[in-house]
Amino acid sequence: MLITGTTIVLVLIASIYAYQILEQQRGAAEFEVAKKSILSFNDALESVAWKLQATRSTRFTVEYGLLELTPEVYALGINATVGGSTWQLSNSTFPGSSGKVMYSISDKYTSFGDGYSSYILGNSSNVLVGSAENYGRVLINQQNSWVSITLSYRARAMRTSVVNVGGKDVNYIDIWVIKIKTLVTQPWSYIHDFDLKAKCTSIKTVSYGPYAVGGNPNAIISVRHGSTTNSGLVPLVTTAQSEVVFNVVVAEVQVYV
Repeated sequence: MLITGTTIVLVLIASIYAYQILEQQRGAAEFEVAKKSILSFNDALESVAWKLQATRSTRFTVEYGLLELTPEVYALGINATVGGSTWQLSNSTFPGSSGKVMYSISDKYTSFGDGYSSYILGNSSNVLVGSAENYGRVLINQQNSWVSITLSYRARAMRTSVVNVGGKDVNYIDIWVIKIKTLVTQPWSYIHDFDLKAKCTSIKTVSYGPYAVGGNPNAIISVRHGSTTNSGLVPLVTTAQSEVVFNVVVAEVQVYV
């Protein structure tokens, strides 16, 4: 009986251990699938961002982690500087604040080490200058026993044309911003099987200028996204009478389940 009891205990221990290993493998597999789903959702969102009322969705399956939508978590701000002059191209309502899409899972299923941070799409800069890169950026980081995949969006700045108006060369610089809106008014988490949808609900353009270039070869575009600010240089056509006009174009994309 002693041998039988010992055998049963050993079998139970082995079964529990095997179950834990299986659950860990399933959680790790879900994390890998979540990465692909986030990247796929970014493609869907970018494809509708500049097409009013366009809608696309991506399928998510979440059992071991959770997907969270957070409204208006990143305050947005834009400034333009030419020479010694700086102009504010934003206010509290335009473009306002952007939401966040984030998948999180416990580090008992997958772990990179506390403090880990790495982009699998894009980089830490808030502004792209004349680039064909995606607007989206996807950051994986680990903190406080959680591993997260966060999707957010950069702004794009580009000189689109130079038009001679009344003998003056006017540089037109467009700054495109994708702003995430949510139906929820507070952070909300989702699990199990669901379709995450993206719908372009608004495209708004506000123009600033014209401003004198004064022989300066570049406009410095500074973009604030949450607590960070980054800048990029947009080249200008400069003559004695050159001017510059800034067009800020904001696409609001509603993200919902």
